[in-house]
Amino acid sequence: MGPGGSQEAAFGLRASVPAGSYHVVCDAIIAVPVDVGFTLIWRRGATDMQLAHWTQHWDPVPEGGFDAQAYEIDVAAPAIDYAPGDQLVFRYDGTTGGNNIQAFIPNGDGARASGRIPSITLPP
Repeated sequence: MGPGGSQEAAFGLRASVPAGSYHVVCDAIIAVPVDVGFTLIWRRGATDMQLAHWTQHWDPVPEGGFDAQAYEIDVAAPAIDYAPGDQLVFRYDGTTGGNNIQAFIPNGDGARASGRIPSITLPP
């Protein structure tokens, strides 16, 4: 994902979620220096409610290669009052990083790329 691009993953909710801390793991392979915005969204039908938003800057590892860089964060978010069909959406978008290249690549290879598979742990 380069500048101006965004990706999102939507997950069907099964119950309400209390207000609290979401633990986000998003190890990634970094091709060039990049700033990435992350957003947690509660989607109900065609309506999106932003739960949390933050940004992070990365530089590629000096040796090059395709090893993932570790990244995890706890972010506070309000409660979700569940209704059937609701989704939790994880969106990330590039704000820098050169045109038309994959500057930020979430680590879908897990340990094979020296990292962890992206995940979100909901508040207890």
